[in-house]
Amino acid sequence: MRAAQAIVPGVVITGWQALLVSALLLGVVNAVIRPVILILTLPLTVLTLGLFILVVNGISLAIVAWLVPGFQLAGLFAATLAACVVGITSWFASTFVGGSGRIERIRRVEVSGRQIDG
Repeated sequence: MRAAQAIVPGVVITGWQALLVSALLLGVVNAVIRPVILILTLPLTVLTLGLFILVVNGISLAIVAWLVPGFQLAGLFAATLAACVVGITSWFASTFVGGSGRIERIRRVEVSGRQIDG
């Protein structure tokens, strides 16, 4: 979320306590409330070919900002952009975590002696 604060204007997080609480609460909101919102907005999501899911992610982040003191958003547009940044950084961070939940290194494997016929 610090990356979202640095990139998106309109995102303000004051203190590491607000950052920690909002990160934990975002996990709870994504697990409990987001599926309900997705089902309720399914026709609109189908109509927009899935792009409305970005707005649903912004709504989830706006709910967290509404509940956590010290975490403020300037509006739904800032929330949607911040949710995109949080999603991208989360995806990037998950590339370093394996299926067992352990941090793994990316290793380069070279195979010699193979010939590809073209």
